[in-house]
Amino acid sequence: MKKFIMEQDYLELFPESKIGILICEGIDNHIKEEDKYESFLRECEKLAQKHIQNPEFTQNPIIRTWRDAFYKFKTKKGARCSIEALLKRVSKGNQIGTIIPLVDIYNGISLKYGVPIGGEDFDKFEGDMRLTIAEGGEDFVTYGSDKSEPPYPGEVVYKDNAGAICRCFNWRESVRTMLQEDTTNAFMIMEAVGDELDDVMDAALDELKAMIETELGGKVTKHIASAANPEVVICE
Repeated sequence: MKKFIMEQDYLELFPESKIGILICEGIDNHIKEEDKYESFLRECEKLAQKHIQNPEFTQNPIIRTWRDAFYKFKTKKGARCSIEALLKRVSKGNQIGTIIPLVDIYNGISLKYGVPIGGEDFDKFEGDMRLTIAEGGEDFVTYGSDKSEPPYPGEVVYKDNAGAICRCFNWRESVRTMLQEDTTNAFMIMEAVGDELDDVMDAALDELKAMIETELGGKVTKHIASAANPEVVICE
């Protein structure tokens, strides 16, 4: 059995946090048509404009919320929440490129609803996946690198028995568990540090779930982890 666990040390830092989860089994993530999701991404970029109405970028509510969250723990200089990175590109008039189907789908939903979303291949997890505070020194090799860059002690991370999976929430992910075209079993996460986005998270999860089922097939189950429900079974 593999589980997702919100550890107590994380919950002490973010007691109101909620993590939306989709467990996707038996999906087909292969690219069948180049740029199939380009028009979807362009539409979601337009919808994302509502999240960045304030010309002072960091004063937009979504950006401010996540900046304040990142100030609560040790981070690498320049680390930013994934939704900030997407919205920053949109604010500069840059387009979000297509990658692979599941990534394109969750990037679009992330933009539309203004929520951070990430995904991993859960077949690659070694034991349970935990949202916790890093001890420091956990093995972590990210895309484009050939050496381990461990998280800082005190950094918010996702990790398993083999090392860190994502640093600073889902700012950077490990190549070890990243989604690939041949991924058939995916673990999707949607992050909130407070309860102000409960309705948004629920709607975003439902739309993401429906789109994955329609576009990629397989079985998708939805969960929301919180202090009251900190563990979710990923697979038996």
